[in-house]
Amino acid sequence: MKVVIFDMDGVIINSEPLHFEIEGQLLEELGGKFDRKSHEAFVGTTDYSIWMKLKEQFNLKPSVEEIIHMKKERFLKRIDEVQLTENFMDFMLTLYNQGYPMAIASSNNRKIVDAIVKRFGLGKYIKYIISGEEVKKGKPDPEIFLTVAKKIGVKPEECLVVEDAENGVKAAKAAGMKCIGLKNMGSGNQDLSLADLVISNFNQLNLEIIKNL
Repeated sequence: MKVVIFDMDGVIINSEPLHFEIEGQLLEELGGKFDRKSHEAFVGTTDYSIWMKLKEQFNLKPSVEEIIHMKKERFLKRIDEVQLTENFMDFMLTLYNQGYPMAIASSNNRKIVDAIVKRFGLGKYIKYIISGEEVKKGKPDPEIFLTVAKKIGVKPEECLVVEDAENGVKAAKAAGMKCIGLKNMGSGNQDLSLADLVISNFNQLNLEIIKNL
């Protein structure tokens, strides 16, 4: 593998529970009904995809753009509640010290991705960042991962993706990339069976495992 690509929510940071909480509160305020189990199917997809479907389902009055703005502002106000996933930093530093280029391919919007990168000082180590706003099709479509590979100048088969969501794993495999599924219970009951390897903690990874995938 020449490049390691990380999803952000549920992989780099334990943020899905906060997303669930904010989206559930906002949906009910706007007249919808929040169902956590159904909502878990949205994990890994873009805000636009989520709210477009919910707007149609519950006939919500505000525009999709207005709802996304409300959700974004609420998340940013609570960003200090979000923490890195266990042992992510150690694994990332191992890759960095061995000279592996790394990228973030997140379905989240650019403002939140940049805020997370800044908060945890990730910009020094991860040089390539693509958000959900920079692609036309969200996961499970492979566009975001193919965009990263093109931006770095590597072939898809030279990339390894780390994902926590079924939609993300499907996108990575559709892109022709190797994929590690991170079983993060905060992301709900995600089917990661298509991944080449499933782990529950970054301390289960080392360079030998990465090289042999």
